[in-house]
Amino acid sequence: MIRVSERPLPNRSVRRQSGRRQQRRRLRKATLHVLVFFLIAGLTGGGWLMFTSSGEEFRYRIADTLITTQHRHWAKYIIGQDELDKRVAEYQARFEQMGEETDHHTIQTPAIPVAAVQEEQPLIEIEEVSGKSYHGFVMTVHDPTKIRLGVPAQQGKGEKVSSMVKRLGAVAGVNGGGFADPNWKGNGFKPIGVVISQGKLFYNGLGKKASTQIVGIDKQGKMIAGHYSLEELNRMEVQEAVTFQPRLIVNGKGLIRNHAEGWGIAPRTAMGQRADGAILFVIIDGRQPGYSIGADLYDMQNILLERGAVIAANLDGGSSTVLVHNEAIVNKPSSEYGERYLPTAFLVFEHPEQANIPNIWEGLRPENIDAGKK
Repeated sequence: MIRVSERPLPNRSVRRQSGRRQQRRRLRKATLHVLVFFLIAGLTGGGWLMFTSSGEEFRYRIADTLITTQHRHWAKYIIGQDELDKRVAEYQARFEQMGEETDHHTIQTPAIPVAAVQEEQPLIEIEEVSGKSYHGFVMTVHDPTKIRLGVPAQQGKGEKVSSMVKRLGAVAGVNGGGFADPNWKGNGFKPIGVVISQGKLFYNGLGKKASTQIVGIDKQGKMIAGHYSLEELNRMEVQEAVTFQPRLIVNGKGLIRNHAEGWGIAPRTAMGQRADGAILFVIIDGRQPGYSIGADLYDMQNILLERGAVIAANLDGGSSTVLVHNEAIVNKPSSEYGERYLPTAFLVFEHPEQANIPNIWEGLRPENIDAGKK
C-alpha cells in the first residue's frame, strides 16, 4: 500500500511570504551591485577629474561655465577659491590684451554692390546654426549703414528688445552691451562703459578710466571693435557703439586658441563683419538641456570665421541673448521670465533716418542711477 504523507501543503499566504523574501534578497543584491558600480565609477571618475590632463580641462570648463552665471561662487567647489580668483583675473587680462592689436580691415564701398541691388538682395537673412552643444541663429545684415543703437523709452528702467523693435519701427534687433546687474536682478537701465548712438555720446560711465573696449560701427558702416579712448572714437566717427569684450577676430585672425580658452559654455551673442561690409550677428541659445546647452567663445569665433568675418567681438550674452525679427522673438531666451530689460540693442531699419532715438540718460549722472531699483 502506498501511503500518502500527512504533512500539510503550504498555503498561499506562506508561498507569498516566501516569494517576497526572495524578491527582497534579489533587490538587496541588485542594489548592492548598483552601489558598488557607482562607487567604482565615482572613484574612477574622481581620479580622472583630479589626476589627468583631460579631467582637469573638463573641471576648468565646468568652472568657466559657472563663472558666466549668477552662481559664479559655485566654481570654487570645483577648482578652489584661489584658482577661481586667478582664473577670472587671467581672463580679464587676456581680454584686455586681445583688444590692443590695430585693426586694418576695410570694407567695400558702397556696402551693397550694384549687382546685388539689381538682384533685390534682402536687407537681412537669418539662418539656423547648430553644433555639438548649441543651437542658434546667424543674422546677416547686408547694409551696415542700416543699423542703429536703440535705447530705452523711459528713465529708470531698461526695455525689452522686442519692445524697442516695435516702438521704433525696426525690422530686427539683437541685444547689445552690458549693464550693472546686482544679484542678477538689475533693472537694465545702467550701462557699463559708454553708449554711442547716431554719432552722439549718450552715456559715459568710464569714471576715471581713459578708454574702454567697444563694439560698434562708424559712419561708413565699418565695424569697430577694440580698446579705444573717447577721443579716438570721436576721431574715427563712430556712430553706434557699446562697451563689451572680448574681441574675437582681428584682421581675419581668430584670437581664441581653443575651447579651453573659450570662457565656458553659455547662451551668447556676438557681432562680426565680412570684407564686403555685411554685418553678422550670432545668437546662440543655452542652459536648456535637450535643446541647446550653449557655446563657448571658440565656438562663436569659428561660426564667424566660417562665414567670412574679418573682425568680430563678443556682446552681452546669458539671459540677455535675444534675436527679434518682424516683432517676433526668433530664439529661445534662457531666462525663465522671458526677455530681459536691457539698456541697449542693435536695431536694423529699412529707413534708419526716420528713427527717433533720444538720449534717455541726458542730465543723469551714472553714480546717481540705481541699477537695482524696480
